[in-house]
Amino acid sequence: FEKNYSASILEPVVQRWWEKNGFYRPYGSTAVERSKDNNDENKNKTGSTFIKGNSTKSFTIPMPPPNVTGYLHIGHAVFLALQDLLARFHRMLGDSTLWYPGTDHAGIATQLQIERQLESVHQTTREAVGREIFVQMAWKWKTEKNGRIQQQIRRLGASADWSRERFT
Repeated sequence: FEKNYSASILEPVVQRWWEKNGFYRPYGSTAVERSKDNNDENKNKTGSTFIKGNSTKSFTIPMPPPNVTGYLHIGHAVFLALQDLLARFHRMLGDSTLWYPGTDHAGIATQLQIERQLESVHQTTREAVGREIFVQMAWKWKTEKNGRIQQQIRRLGASADWSRERFT
């Protein structure tokens, strides 16, 4: 063991383990069934056994999608911390809890970033390149930036059900 705790080494491993074992999924979801017992009849399809909530209540909170503009800022960290707190609190109560992650719809903020890139790098405009090329550039931008944003959210320890993430 290392003498000092190294979050950059340990926490990504723990986060992947929690996600892989479905701990962020709501109880009763098709991929994860949870049970207080450790017997074979209560194991899910992956062979993992989970603790069943003792509540019949459910709690769902959607994650507002951050714009696909590159990086998260302190405002994102605040809303993520508050929503994560609510999701974990309801899990502790035994409620079937879903924190539903979403990502940007590549709207106006993304369009602005691509237009800036066109002007600064290519010395042209969206009108000059045409709709088809501009849309291709938007999808490329989304692919590059969305991965970074999702990685940042996960590094913050967000306990969202990433198996349900959708790009709007």
